Amino acid sequence: MTAHDHDAIDDRSGREDGREGEEAGATDDPNLEAQPATPGEPDVDDLDPDILESALDPDDVADEFDEDSEDTDGAEEEEADGGEESPADASPKPKGGKSTRRSSTSIDDEGEPGDPATKVPGKKTMLGALQWAFQDEEGVSEELLEKYADHARLLLETNKTLNLTAIQSPKEVAAKHYLDCWRVTRLVPMIAKRLLDLGTGAGFPGIPIALAEPNCSVILVDSTRKKVDFLQMCIDKLQIPNARAVWARAEDHLAEEKVDIVMARAVSSVRENVRTVRKVRQTFQDFVMLKGKSWSREVRAAERETERLGFHLDTVWEHELPDEMGARAILVYRAPGGAGY
Repeated sequence: MTAHDHDAIDDRSGREDGREGEEAGATDDPNLEAQPATPGEPDVDDLDPDILESALDPDDVADEFDEDSEDTDGAEEEEADGGEESPADASPKPKGGKSTRRSSTSIDDEGEPGDPATKVPGKKTMLGALQWAFQDEEGVSEELLEKYADHARLLLETNKTLNLTAIQSPKEVAAKHYLDCWRVTRLVPMIAKRLLDLGTGAGFPGIPIALAEPNCSVILVDSTRKKVDFLQMCIDKLQIPNARAVWARAEDHLAEEKVDIVMARAVSSVRENVRTVRKVRQTFQDFVMLKGKSWSREVRAAERETERLGFHLDTVWEHELPDEMGARAILVYRAPGGAGY
């Protein structure tokens, strides 16, 4: 596991420029309910001078096209849901416009999600996979791994009918979801912190963090009601007193409640993430993003936007998942609301 200062990123970015493709991420629910209507014309203040400027730069135009393409999967899934709501879903919509879309650029999530025939591993099997994934880590209790195993089984059982994850092999679930998220607690101070998990989906990284760090407060925010209902069920069954699930857009919730840290895992690109919170960027101190091996390309593509919005890349930590399951990076951006910046 290594750490990098912002000054070292340009060299790494050059070396990674030739890499093709992006890692596949969590996909959105094919059974999504109808989304809130998109707001009307934007204010003049919302116009992005960098995008206008990029019209003269062929490289930036290419970057914009790539990002739009990466996000089309979520948009297509939302459009495909065009059916009517069932009475159980006929409840008020969260405030604001379109929901946060999951990204295909950050964390790989391979497999076939939402298959009712999928066999859910037993508690012993899931616990054994977690023990394997965490075997080289220090300070991990057996009690914590048992809680992770219980959450994993709830996740995979619900995943039969609700698209929460495409990762289904016990070892991959253990390493790619729980170990990946748990490592954030070793690298980012959490004690007495208020953390908001933006677009939490199935509860990553929020639930593994809340279970590992009982002295921090975790707000799991998602704009899909069915996912929030799943999260609340997990909180109730696993008895997680320091976590709560909120049905809203993260930017709307941040306008009402300040936090110390905002986290995002497999939620769009760096550039789109900072744009999402641009109007509430004074309400938190750090923006932590969990990324895959192509993190440096995203950082480079977002440099002008992060600088314009006042975000400063403070630290990058890289780590490898066991059994060659992939490279990961934790990006820590100091937000405009952060102390000392």
